[in-house]
Parts: sequence; structure tokens; C-alpha cells
Amino acid sequence: MPTDLTIHTYDTAPHLGRHQVLDPRSLAYRRPYGGQPLRATEWEPRIPVLDQQNLIAQGICTSRDYGLDDDVDALSSCTGNAATTLLSILLTKEQATGAGLNTDDATAAEHYAIGLYADATERDQWQDAQWPSQDVGSSGLGVAKVLRDRGLIDQYGHATTAEELCALLQTGPVLMGLSWYAAFSEPDASGFVDADPNWASSPLEGGHEVCVTALEAVAVEDGVLNPEQTILRFRNSWGSWADHGEGRLRLSTYLALRAEIDICQPRLDGVTR
Repeated sequence: MPTDLTIHTYDTAPHLGRHQVLDPRSLAYRRPYGGQPLRATEWEPRIPVLDQQNLIAQGICTSRDYGLDDDVDALSSCTGNAATTLLSILLTKEQATGAGLNTDDATAAEHYAIGLYADATERDQWQDAQWPSQDVGSSGLGVAKVLRDRGLIDQYGHATTAEELCALLQTGPVLMGLSWYAAFSEPDASGFVDADPNWASSPLEGGHEVCVTALEAVAVEDGVLNPEQTILRFRNSWGSWADHGEGRLRLSTYLALRAEIDICQPRLDGVTR
């Protein structure tokens, strides 16, 4: 196992499954914020909302399709699901088809996500177990390496500050791994997972990976970001959860959780979006 990694593991749950893994060699490729203007941006996924739960209802039989003894109805595959959503933005329809990703069929796309998850558990060399033998969860770094190994992206970079995160969203979607608190599972009518001001006092459910698809609102006062009024929107992988499968959180929540978050942006530069 590599000895220079910073690893924070969580108890995995079928609707979660992300572990935080920070690699100093990868973090050296973070993209510092250069002071450029930050504007609201939006990146639309080309696939339906995925669902890592309710697999049986989607016709996904894990015993038949993946050799398990019994069918399971949910997997800790959030990293694969978030990466599949991100790929659907980066790749054209033709490129996605060539990569084996059917952007028109939610079940086929979920199978694709499960495949990414399986490869990510193998790429996570810091843990011995792998899926499908064990549903162990994976990391954002692991799934980014899988995308690179498959030739689907050119590179990936990281953000470690609020400004860097907002700057990355000017150029494309990002993968965000975060600690997931119980209050986040019950967003308000607008999809804000941090609507409860006491969310940090709710139980920690585990680690989760989502695809941030929009910098929905940017508030700047005297040249400084106002984190309370700057809004991120993300695509989740729990079906029709929250706002038609999407949630929102304030940049102030990102700052509160920054030590527990990793931001990774897989990129395919030069592709017309």
C-alpha cells in the first residue's frame, strides 16, 4: 500500500460509499485561483438521473450480472455514479457510445457506473478488498485514475479552496467527495441539504460522492466571495431524490467541511461541449 496517502475511511452504507484519499502527488496538480472573474455556470448531464439504490426494480440482478450469491438492491457505488454523470457531460454522445456508455438508458448507464465502481475498488491500492466480492466503497481519486486508465480523460486536477472550486466550475463539472450528515438526506423543498442550520449536529452517516454540475449563484462583495450566498448544485445518484435528483448547498457549507472534502476535476481538454 502507498505510504504517502492521507486516508479517511467511513463505514460504508448502500446509499453512500466514498472514502477520502488524498495523494500529495495529485494535489501538486491543483489549479490555483488566478483572480479571474467568477460567474454562474451550468453543465447539463446527458444521462437520466442514476440510482444506486433500487437496483432490482431497475432490472439489475447482481447475482446474474456480477456473480454474487444473492441479489442486492443497493451498492456503495457513489464514486462510479458521480463519475458516470461527469463523463456524460465531458463526452459527446458519439464518444460516450464508443466508450460503452448508453446515454439514453438509465439502467444501462447504471451498469456502466457499477463497472467504474468495480474498477475503482481495484485501483484503490490502499485497501485489499474489491467489489464484486465485497461492497467496500471507493474514492474519488480511485475513480479518476480509472477514467485516465480507460483513456476517457486527459488529466485531472484538484481544488483545495473555495475560490479554486468556483474557478474549476467555470470550465466544467467536478467530482466532490464529502462527509454526509443525516440532515443532508432530508433537504428542503428547493433541494438545499444544508437548510437545517444545525446540520453539523446531526449524525454522520458516512462518506458520499456527487457530481457538482453548477455554480448556480455567485455573490461577491468588495471583491471577496460571499460564501453564504454562493450556491453549488450537484447531481446525486439516488433517483428522484430532492429536486428531481439534484441537491444544493451553500459555499459556506463547503468551507465548514473543507477538511473532509476532496474536489477532483477530470478533464478532456479540447472537446466541444
